[in-house]
Amino acid sequence: MNGDGTAADLPRVLFVGGLGRSGSTLLELLLAQSPDVCAVGEVVHLWERALGADERCGCGERFTACPFWRQVGEHAFGGWSTVDRDEVLALKDRVDRTRHIPRLARASLAPAELADVRRYADLYTRIYRAATKVTGARVVVDSSKHASLAFALRWAEGLDLRVLHLVRDSRAVAYSWGKQVRRPEVVDGEDFMPTFSPFEVSKLWTAQNAAFHLLASRASVLRLRYEDFTADPAGTVRRLREFAGLPDDPAALRILTGDDSRSARPAPGGDPEPSPPASPVRVHSVAGNPLRFSGGPLQVRRDEAWRSRLPRRSRAVVSLATLPFRVRYGYLGQRGSDSVETS
Repeated sequence: MNGDGTAADLPRVLFVGGLGRSGSTLLELLLAQSPDVCAVGEVVHLWERALGADERCGCGERFTACPFWRQVGEHAFGGWSTVDRDEVLALKDRVDRTRHIPRLARASLAPAELADVRRYADLYTRIYRAATKVTGARVVVDSSKHASLAFALRWAEGLDLRVLHLVRDSRAVAYSWGKQVRRPEVVDGEDFMPTFSPFEVSKLWTAQNAAFHLLASRASVLRLRYEDFTADPAGTVRRLREFAGLPDDPAALRILTGDDSRSARPAPGGDPEPSPPASPVRVHSVAGNPLRFSGGPLQVRRDEAWRSRLPRRSRAVVSLATLPFRVRYGYLGQRGSDSVETS
């Protein structure tokens, strides 16, 4: 808990951190099956992609036409037109960059630095508080993932911040970032998600994970492996709800597993049996995986196409460059047995 007041008075956010292509969109869609959870996607991109380019919300409407985001803007700022986007982006550049993490990790900041960080974090706190008012949810899920934003939010006044550090095998992440994926939220023209080389992904994967290890000594952080999430989606949702301070939601788990007692278990071949499809939930998400636009029922299954499709040389580069953390997370040799561990 940051700032004054009791935890019950503060907007509570479950911040999903880590490197992209690690399953955060699927995870937030599953959490959003419960009415006490509001998933808003990657809010870090709101200033450029939503306010700037008026891209589509996860509900299918353009940002300016989405009733949810209109109400959030009214509650948070008196309307989005009152937000000086250029000023926010300039503030973001001074605060929310990976290069600023060593400074944001300090025990104290100079007065001018602290003022900038808190002013930036307050923008997000207002959005989270407004989202809970509009939806009646108790927890907001922000899947922005950027470690620098998580470090900035730890300085927020009046925010109950809980961080999920989501990890996926670096080789699977490298394979995913090498594919060309169209961004369906772009309305005026065509755009694609960026692609990165195996070595670039290795550097990003290592830097982001190292940053969240550092954050764990300064904030409430829980670590989760993607592979363990897909092996036991119902158990994962239950644990994350507990971490977020929410009670069990048997109705949501029935949707996820088909009954109250069974969760997806690994099949003899090693991959989990897909859970019965959950009812689709349209979330008002800013940016994220195109999965949020699918509209079909959710299915949880482990995607391991990288094992046969990632070129041998690329696999060797990534394996060597990310070795220390792969060992730490149990990706060397057999899959680790941990499902969720506290950092």
